[in-house]
Amino acid sequence: MATVAVKATAYCLNYAQEIGLRYGSTPYQERHATPDSPFLAGLEEAIVPYDMVCSYAPNLTYIGVLSTEELAVHAKPCLENLETEPVRFGKYGEIMPEDEFLGLLDICDVFDLIWLEQSFAASVRAKLEAHPLMNEVQLKRLEQGHDPAEVEKEVSENGALPLYFNGNVIGCCRKGHDVDENLTAHVLLENIASKAGATLSLMHLIRNAGLQPSDIDFVVDCSEEAAGDINQRGGGNIAKAIAESAGCVNASGFDLRAFCAAPVAAIIAAGSMVAAGARKNVAVVSGGSIPKLYMNAREHVKKKVPPMENVMGCFALLLTEDDGQTPVIRLDALGKHTVGAGASPQAVTMALVWNPLQAAGLTFTDVDKYAPELHDPEVTVPAGAGNVPEANYKMIAALAVMKGQYEKAEIPTFVKKHGLIGFAPTQGHIPSGVPFLGHAVDAIKAGTLNRAMIIGKGSLFLGRMTNLADGASFMVEKPTGKKAGVASVSREEVESVLLDVLGELAVKLKE
Repeated sequence: MATVAVKATAYCLNYAQEIGLRYGSTPYQERHATPDSPFLAGLEEAIVPYDMVCSYAPNLTYIGVLSTEELAVHAKPCLENLETEPVRFGKYGEIMPEDEFLGLLDICDVFDLIWLEQSFAASVRAKLEAHPLMNEVQLKRLEQGHDPAEVEKEVSENGALPLYFNGNVIGCCRKGHDVDENLTAHVLLENIASKAGATLSLMHLIRNAGLQPSDIDFVVDCSEEAAGDINQRGGGNIAKAIAESAGCVNASGFDLRAFCAAPVAAIIAAGSMVAAGARKNVAVVSGGSIPKLYMNAREHVKKKVPPMENVMGCFALLLTEDDGQTPVIRLDALGKHTVGAGASPQAVTMALVWNPLQAAGLTFTDVDKYAPELHDPEVTVPAGAGNVPEANYKMIAALAVMKGQYEKAEIPTFVKKHGLIGFAPTQGHIPSGVPFLGHAVDAIKAGTLNRAMIIGKGSLFLGRMTNLADGASFMVEKPTGKKAGVASVSREEVESVLLDVLGELAVKLKE
């Protein structure tokens, strides 16, 4: 059985309410179509402060302050039952405030695209100097700042996008070319923000793994953005840019894109490289998506629900050789949604759940927890999208009934026992199973979980290339108890081989 170890995980959220208010897809389009829109006015009035974001149970579950079990019994709705004290740092990562995130954008910018005003640059420098992961090399990249008049001119005359904090312009993102639509300020801001979030998660991952940046030898980026120019609009390589910003001098990398299924596909690709011996320490990383900020806010404002799509989710995972002691991903029972599988929910569930279970000789109940699309229902239900995780669990349970492995009357029990409460931000690719991987690894180490299945699904029609659905899945399990590539032999077998060798040696000495 081919396996690869999940050595460490990291999950971060970047608070970006002002970025979202102006450049999230829904408010951005509304601002251009109807600048005096009641929706925009209502959204500005409903903005959720940073402390509330750091007191919201699903967010705290994402960064590892709360366990998924604690979230399950947490008073609902979580929006009305906030934690007493806001928490920034968890065992997996952090919720970074927006001013520091803007400073991180400048640190991750190597083409002088991000300009910060002098006073703001000075204030954010003081905060980032106190950050536990920022080093001197990174802090040197943070500019001293520009005169406000310079920033204003760049915005008014040269096509730069203004950046805001507390309602005030504190800088801008400049365009990269006068004509190329792939290098507009808007596209570059999305790419740099994704790069910055992934860099933050990668730094947390390195610390969580007890490694040095130089120990990482390959990075796979699976975010939603595409870097390139007019000649190669999706050429990449954001992964290598992330490695550079995190100080991973011995790493190379590449980007993998598959819409919302990309994180699972990237983990399978990275794990395969490790299992084959091609790479040693491979980090799978992803930054968040600016367009997804306040994507469903129109319904939230209408229904007077706090608009919580104000954070950019990001993560980083470290895959290494199976050492016999670390929870593993098995590569012999992977789910894949084939071209001919069909796009119905049942067909997708067959391909991603039933088929890998069959390949592994397992039943539906042999998997302790399933982790499909883990969207936060307190965001999606008011938006009209329903409780996405619950719908997935009901489909898995229904398939178990159809295959004769479960009773129809027990479907609610299956959902409760094998399901999870959604806690991931609606960042497209981020919710697709991977946020549970850190919790699963911890639970396996603690002996409270034996096996979990991570499921990623994607909608390929968004690219206008095909109407097909997409998806991939894998299982994470208890350690194998033996190192990869090393056969398990008994003491008697070892002694027998030694005696044979010694006997042959004695004969040769006599000769």
